[in-house]
Amino acid sequence: MRLDNPTRRAWLIWGSAVVVYIAAVFHRGSLGVAGPQALDRFTVGPAALSTFTVLQVGLYATMQIPTGVLVDRFGPRRVLIGAATLLGAGQTLFALADTYALGLAARAVLGIGDAMTWVAVLRLVAVHFPARLYPLVATLSSALGALGGVAATFPLSLTLGQLGWTTTFLLAGITTLGFTASSALLVRDGPPPHHGEPRTEPSTALLHRLRTVWTVPGTRLAFWVHFSTMFVSNALSLLWGYPYLTDGLGIPASTASMVLSLLIIGQVLGGPVVGTVIGRRPAGRMPIVLTYLTVEAACLTTLMTWPDGHPPLPVVATAFFLFALGGPVSAIAFALARDYNPLHHVGTATGIANTAGHTATATAVLTMGLVLDLVPSTSTITGYRIAFLAPTAILLLGLLRTTTWWRRTRSTILAAQQRGEDVPVPIRPHKWDLDELRHHE
Repeated sequence: MRLDNPTRRAWLIWGSAVVVYIAAVFHRGSLGVAGPQALDRFTVGPAALSTFTVLQVGLYATMQIPTGVLVDRFGPRRVLIGAATLLGAGQTLFALADTYALGLAARAVLGIGDAMTWVAVLRLVAVHFPARLYPLVATLSSALGALGGVAATFPLSLTLGQLGWTTTFLLAGITTLGFTASSALLVRDGPPPHHGEPRTEPSTALLHRLRTVWTVPGTRLAFWVHFSTMFVSNALSLLWGYPYLTDGLGIPASTASMVLSLLIIGQVLGGPVVGTVIGRRPAGRMPIVLTYLTVEAACLTTLMTWPDGHPPLPVVATAFFLFALGGPVSAIAFALARDYNPLHHVGTATGIANTAGHTATATAVLTMGLVLDLVPSTSTITGYRIAFLAPTAILLLGLLRTTTWWRRTRSTILAAQQRGEDVPVPIRPHKWDLDELRHHE
């Protein structure tokens, strides 16, 4: 059983797993600054280039629920070993790819490997650390993972300039393959998450598990929180942020790389802060989410509607930094998934939640690429201003559904409190809860 205070061994296991996650985030974002070279290497246009990211992120999203089931069934250690192997093999193949089809295959392998990391890390946190530390360690994991994104900006751009495409990505792939051994040696699953819970179960039981987890209002709320909070930052850091800055706004490449790095720095700085706050005051989680979504919508509107389409660099930098905070805020989804599901369902619930933000990311990346290809404009910045309508629409949808499921989750909690049941986070009713309570009854 877990101790109230985590042991040194728990931190070692967690650190070994986070190294794989850092590598996954690096590989996920490695096309951001390599986009211009990819256009020349594979002889494609913007829409085809966006397909690399859409395929990778789409597979990531598709794999989240299966990954959650795999983690619950076989344990995070085996899943992490498989993830490191696929990440290293995929990046090695991408280094050697010289055709568009082979490049797509490589990004597909990367997407599957990437998909297997985060849920496994969170499951290890849930098993090896006490509940009171879960929000802090989860957001700290995300913040450290963001360092992989930092490495995928200016350092990767510099290395590509010095060593070239093949050598750079080959070194990255081989290094990641080495993490397979460290995961096998150092990561341990820990005690079974539920006494007597079998490691294997028939497929009918797995489907029942999915239905059971999905019907929990807290799981639905976690899904929409994750959907809404992190996709703007992802879409910009994975593909469209750098072209927007350089081609759209005409910012020099070196300055654009620094602005793009704010999408990562914000995550690194914001993660521990958000984790500490929601760990100490869990009742403040949803007010934080709704406030952030309002700020994010305001930032998108500012970039789209600024006179002449060229906001000053400080305004752009501030917007990018605020977008970055979506990563730490999205971790609230995982805290919700953990709180409102039994521990032996946490992997599945986390996978469901994690599907959401990456589905939104893939949708935003693809629609922005299509708009930039199809919408006639007199200038590049006009095309980007129109393209920003896509993430704005996705954000408004997410905000609407988040608000809906927050109210439904509150009604479930309030009804449980009225029955005298223990709830993860006690709340006080407001007047606007009455309609939901009547519907619940």
